[in-house]
Amino acid sequence: MTVEMGLRERKKAATREALIRAAVRLVLARGVEGVTVEAIADEAGVSPRTFHNYFPGKEEAIVGPMVDGVRELIDAVRARPADEPVWESLRHAVVELLQSVGHLEETIPLLRVIKDEPALLAWHMRGFAELQEELCATIAERTGTDAKRDPYPRLMAGTVGLAIRVVLDLWTEGRTDTDITELFEDAFARLRAGLPTP
Repeated sequence: MTVEMGLRERKKAATREALIRAAVRLVLARGVEGVTVEAIADEAGVSPRTFHNYFPGKEEAIVGPMVDGVRELIDAVRARPADEPVWESLRHAVVELLQSVGHLEETIPLLRVIKDEPALLAWHMRGFAELQEELCATIAERTGTDAKRDPYPRLMAGTVGLAIRVVLDLWTEGRTDTDITELFEDAFARLRAGLPTP
């Protein structure tokens, strides 16, 4: 029974990934207006009904890589050693995520599409809000603080979220030729040092 559930979960994950990849390919080729739920489903080899088992609309499928990245980051932080300083756990988790990003050639154009489309940007920002809330809870657990009453976990989660947004913005817009991992390491080091004046 356990093996069967494992296979079922893997199949569901593969279908979700196929829908996300199809949505990204189509939006990069046709633009947001040129993409429909039916087209995404057809590209992924499933029915529109199956599509709706995974996503309420095309926007959620298009921003799927970003939402999944948030989940992977939270999981990576939680998997770090419990006795590791929180700053180090967060840094390692983000760097690991950046280094494991698949389909990197699609990431920059996808982020540009998301920034130019209000509906997609709203879902993208929702993902960052989710990241901060979950990071806040994880940081509170690791530091023995109260996420509802203590500003520390919220400040830490907000700082990490801001660093990621700034790095993605600089990298996406081509404002730097620095590797994205190096860019984040630099941003994080500056934050840890208290943002001294350059």
